[in-house]
Amino acid sequence: MRRRVWRHGTVSAVGCMSFGGFYGPTSEADTMRALARSLELGADFWDTANVYGDGLCESLIGKFLAEDPGRRSRVTLATKFAIRRREDGVRFFDNSAAHMREALHGSLKRLGVDAIDIYRPARLDPDVPIEDTIGAIADMVKAGYVRAIGLSEVGASTIRRAAAVHPIADLQIEYSLVMRMIEGEILPTCRALGIGITAYGVLARGLISGHWSKARADTPDFRRFSSRFAGDNLDHNLALVEALRKAAHTRGVSVAATAVAWVLAQGREIVPLVGARKRGQWAESSAADSIRLSAADLAAIEQAIPKGAAKGERYPSQAMAHLDSEKSG
Repeated sequence: MRRRVWRHGTVSAVGCMSFGGFYGPTSEADTMRALARSLELGADFWDTANVYGDGLCESLIGKFLAEDPGRRSRVTLATKFAIRRREDGVRFFDNSAAHMREALHGSLKRLGVDAIDIYRPARLDPDVPIEDTIGAIADMVKAGYVRAIGLSEVGASTIRRAAAVHPIADLQIEYSLVMRMIEGEILPTCRALGIGITAYGVLARGLISGHWSKARADTPDFRRFSSRFAGDNLDHNLALVEALRKAAHTRGVSVAATAVAWVLAQGREIVPLVGARKRGQWAESSAADSIRLSAADLAAIEQAIPKGAAKGERYPSQAMAHLDSEKSG
């Protein structure tokens, strides 16, 4: 099934991201198999960023596309810029026109393409008005290097200001059974402006996949520092997952597919992204598009994980402070 999230066409109902270099090491062979499997299953919306693996993710996608010239026309590519790193390793945001052009050139080169389908600033830069950032990307649209402009993790006010400069294709933002903040103001704003929602974190970074356990507390990525995955919060959240498991098994489907199907059921302008580091991840998540949840099913799922029931923040406190999206729900 297809969904329209940008003005130039439609994409698969379920997209994919995190092909490598973000949630721990992944072999090139695993990534290539995952990319091939996504196309086999019709998942043609691929979302990445220049900082994932410090360019590794874009480079692997570029290598995969280069193996068969026909692949590029089958895929909608979205990528992001904005995050830079100082010499001391500290990250900061730079949405200036100069940095955007430099980052875009790098992404085009690594991906091996002539144009990015959807290009987004990854975060709001407090020192650069969003109007300036969108205006600079709009120049790249006119030049043919970008086909559509997206946003990521910004609030309703910023969305409206950006859309006043140039049509916005989509908003990439976290949305799941355990993170429903966007339902307050952000989602209605996007709907009013005809902006699609590209939802990442639909499995809460594995927390509600049905496969997480306390034994994985030392996983070598940023989840080690997330309060959702720590101590009593984790015990509480895993109990919610067990309740969801019962609701999922009643229908004979997996926990992961149920969580993704719930996001799909929230609106036809919403495209959930699922992790795609390894081919096996698709066995469950891709099944969500074929699940049709009834009103009774949705009620059972939301009884298992009520709105606001999860404990812990989605990012460490320092990162939360930089999320413009947290300023409006």
